[in-house]
Amino acid sequence: MKPVIALVGRPNVGKSTLFNRMTKSRDAIVADFAGLTRDRHYGDGRLGDREFIVIDTGGFEPDSSSGIVKEMAKQTRQAVAEADAVVFVVDVRGGLSAQDHDIARYLRSVNKRVILAVNKAEGMQESPLLAEFYELGIGEPVPISAAHGQGIRSLTEMALEPFEFEEDEAPGDDDQEGLVVKLAVAGRPNVGKSTLINTWLGEERLIAFDMPGTTRDAISVPFERHGQRFELIDTAGLRRKGKVFEAIEKFSVVKTLQAISEANVVVLLLDATQGVTDQDAHIAGYILDSGRAVVIALNKWDAVDDYQREMLQRSIEQRLAFLKFAPMLYISALKRQGLGPLWKAIADAHASAFKKMSTPVLTRLLHDAVQHQAPKRAGMFRPKLRYAHQGGMNPPLIVIHGNSLEHVTDAYKRFLEGRFREHFKLVGTPLRIEMRSSRNPFIDKDS
Repeated sequence: MKPVIALVGRPNVGKSTLFNRMTKSRDAIVADFAGLTRDRHYGDGRLGDREFIVIDTGGFEPDSSSGIVKEMAKQTRQAVAEADAVVFVVDVRGGLSAQDHDIARYLRSVNKRVILAVNKAEGMQESPLLAEFYELGIGEPVPISAAHGQGIRSLTEMALEPFEFEEDEAPGDDDQEGLVVKLAVAGRPNVGKSTLINTWLGEERLIAFDMPGTTRDAISVPFERHGQRFELIDTAGLRRKGKVFEAIEKFSVVKTLQAISEANVVVLLLDATQGVTDQDAHIAGYILDSGRAVVIALNKWDAVDDYQREMLQRSIEQRLAFLKFAPMLYISALKRQGLGPLWKAIADAHASAFKKMSTPVLTRLLHDAVQHQAPKRAGMFRPKLRYAHQGGMNPPLIVIHGNSLEHVTDAYKRFLEGRFREHFKLVGTPLRIEMRSSRNPFIDKDS
């Protein structure tokens, strides 16, 4: 699973700037759940081929006892609990403060890997000002400048050091075909994830066991159904009491993000009685960004009347329009209704995510599409689409080669996507199209 790095420190030491540097984007907030994350944001980072999750927290006052400050401290403690490594950010220009000592005392007590980042230290690698931070008892201060991007790579490498082997050993998505379907159930608290999982565990009579993976006890439960092996990546908080599985609705954003990125297929569970909320839309967006196959399951369908159903359909069309490729199933986990069709949709989505598409067929479909509707001319040039081949699976990637392809519009890409989807009967999986223009050999020649 992706390692998790939490950024902790008092207010205004540059944590958010560091967050943006590590995620390489000012728009990197992928899961900012209203009411759940007072100043606690989650983003994806990458260092070479290693991926990780970064948590940005609000200013931390460990001993705060009231109001918004208390809430921020609670959120920061949660972030530290979810993290594999903690980056404690201090400000070299502001010097050490009593608050820094309080935070250091707290971090020493939680038994986590902590790296001390001394921010705003541009040009201060050998400065005697760094020496005072040894007082915190956290280890050697690492000078960085989040604003200027100095020392960020070294800091990230230090944080990820223990996880390199684990990352290298992770199996690729392509290895999953025909083997074990990794299945995650994602959704807000109390939408019925636990009930659905318990129903599956009971109904399918599987041999199941806990496999504690990380510090957050992400649990994978292997089981088999009609000869197909599955690995359920739990986000609902399954625990075993004796020989009986219990499910606790426990919402950890990190656990949800990790489960989605680990899965081949994600069941997005919505509560039909509550409609589509901001949290549902955030989770759906992350599933799409991760390129995972997805099935939408509307739970508690038996508990809503015709008017509510109509409003719900409209809400989904508006707020989850970007998942229109995903099949939608109506179920009741409690009454065990609609679970058969749900399993079929999961199987179809997985098959689509790993569909093999031959180069001759893709190229023929491409030429047929161009003949039916050519791409728009851009100035003097009309994009020329020559041939296509498959560039990856889970999600399927189609690479199109030709000339002047940078002028192909998004609308035309959607048109091509529709043609490919229709022919290969792709359901429940995103389909990515990449345009690669051939280099003009005469571009550097003198005229």
